[in-house]
Amino acid sequence: MSGVGKARARANIALAKYWGKADVELNLPAVPSISMTLDPLLTETTVELRAGLSADEFALNGAAAAGGELKRAIELLDRVRAEAGSKLRARVESRNHFPTASGLASSASGFAALAAAARKAAGLPFDPKKTSALARQSSASAARSVLGGYVELPAGAPGDASLAAHELAPPDHWALCIVVAVTAEGRKAVGSTDGMTHTRQTSPYYEAWIRSAPGLADEVRAGLLSRDLPRVGRAMEQSTLAMHACALAADPGLLYFQPATLAAFAKVRELRTEGLEVYATMDAGPHVKALCQAADAALVSRALSGVPGVLRTLLAAPGPGVELLDEPA
Repeated sequence: MSGVGKARARANIALAKYWGKADVELNLPAVPSISMTLDPLLTETTVELRAGLSADEFALNGAAAAGGELKRAIELLDRVRAEAGSKLRARVESRNHFPTASGLASSASGFAALAAAARKAAGLPFDPKKTSALARQSSASAARSVLGGYVELPAGAPGDASLAAHELAPPDHWALCIVVAVTAEGRKAVGSTDGMTHTRQTSPYYEAWIRSAPGLADEVRAGLLSRDLPRVGRAMEQSTLAMHACALAADPGLLYFQPATLAAFAKVRELRTEGLEVYATMDAGPHVKALCQAADAALVSRALSGVPGVLRTLLAAPGPGVELLDEPA
């Protein structure tokens, strides 16, 4: 039977970083990661399973997707069809309401929304764990975007296709804010998946990163649950810099920074010396994300907006997990 599913999901920012795979085929992370789901960094996706289509069609932000994006989407749809016992092809329309493929986790929100919408279109019941595991096989960070608030994705054991993220605390657990300093437009030169593979194969620091990451995740988790921002922030910054150091040491090195990236990171540390509780993190991209109390977000935003090379700032609070929509987005 044909069917339609519509879903909305949000990007997330990893406070304890994911970088590296334990099982490439199943896309299992080599280290645990902990994130905050970001409202209002939204992706909205509609999946329509239709008789008469000879191939899957996928439009992202109004343009036909191709290459790796299309391949990963089709593979996700194939997994849903296999579970539902369907052979129908799909028409997919997805739109990111924030910059795409630039280090703002658009793949996380995108594949989380696609997983939920595709399961709905195929007539499968909403199941957060199954949806998270499905999204993870396309983008490990997407497993976290299925859940709201503060989320953990454990490290994977080779062969564990059922690995899913789980919620550590709901959105209202702690009134934190992420201030995003946008430092570049357009797509980054090296995507996260390719960057991880290259780092694992060539960086002399990769094994050290694998050994140190779980302890940093433990610190972030404990700090989150006890609402201890300095404890979260210190471990978060170390996790960020350790991940980037590992990538920088690859051959050739992966440099995701822009000049404004370092300037914004330095501004965060300057604000901290002035007595403000604010800490910086970055994904595999050029943007700096500053974590602070919600009450301090306007001040942090003004300070980062004044950094040369920062194009604009975005504010995000802890948001809900994936939502199924009754009406078209």
